[in-house]
Amino acid sequence: MKIALKLLGLGLLFFFYAAPVWAQVPDNIMMIESDEKTNEDRPLDDIVEKRTIVEKRVLPYDHIREADIFWEKRVWRVIDVREKMNLPFAYPERPFFTILMEAAEAGEIQAYSTEDDKFSAKLTGDEVASMGATIDTVVVFDPETYEEQIQIVRNDINPEDVKRFRLKEVWFFDEETSTLQVRILGIAPLLDVRDDNGNFKFEKPMFWVYYPEARKMLAREKVFNLGNDASPITWEDLLEMRYFSSYITKVSNVHDRRLQQYLSGVDLLMESDKLRQEIFNFEHDLWSY
Repeated sequence: MKIALKLLGLGLLFFFYAAPVWAQVPDNIMMIESDEKTNEDRPLDDIVEKRTIVEKRVLPYDHIREADIFWEKRVWRVIDVREKMNLPFAYPERPFFTILMEAAEAGEIQAYSTEDDKFSAKLTGDEVASMGATIDTVVVFDPETYEEQIQIVRNDINPEDVKRFRLKEVWFFDEETSTLQVRILGIAPLLDVRDDNGNFKFEKPMFWVYYPEARKMLAREKVFNLGNDASPITWEDLLEMRYFSSYITKVSNVHDRRLQQYLSGVDLLMESDKLRQEIFNFEHDLWSY
């Protein structure tokens, strides 16, 4: 009997001493492990830990036989991130250009030179990092020695300066499925080139990214969903669903010319829409009603 009373007393004593400790960490507070920089745990900035994107797999493209390609057309487009539908491309927390730039610098994806758009010349990570960056010399005054020192400052490119992206894609009609399909081949960020006074001169593509190889990387990058934060999508989803606004700047032709080489202003936009309509009419005319 005495032994039972002693055990009961020890249990009550442990309960009263441990209760304040339990009260300090409520059950509804989730903790996650922090990164290597800070050795402290931090609370989860969400309701639950979302791992849908992390564990997502990229579905491979269907195999297409050459004999089944009845018709094919190469199209070059431009995506302007200043358009309302394309605002996720310029999301300040994680711009699309930053994703491509960091992946190319780290060697996660292969970048190609813009000498042509056939992905013929590879670029190293250092070559990609040096694109758009400027080197300035700044005179700094040392308050201790009262001397002037010259320091070299590197100014990296601002993601906000990249306002447009160029897409190269192939439209084709598959006889096996009797469908008109499209495959994106490459993506190139366009950088504005300005003179010393800040006046716009022209824009140039920085580098090409071969999209079929970059799909796995883009499938791990979240896109801001304008309609629902609880339903995240990835950049691979957005591009495959073609949830963006663009206009045609070139279609494969015998002169290998872009539309802006012989058109400008409203005429250029009207010709772009005409080419888009021609692709739609081609599929429409294959069917009889």
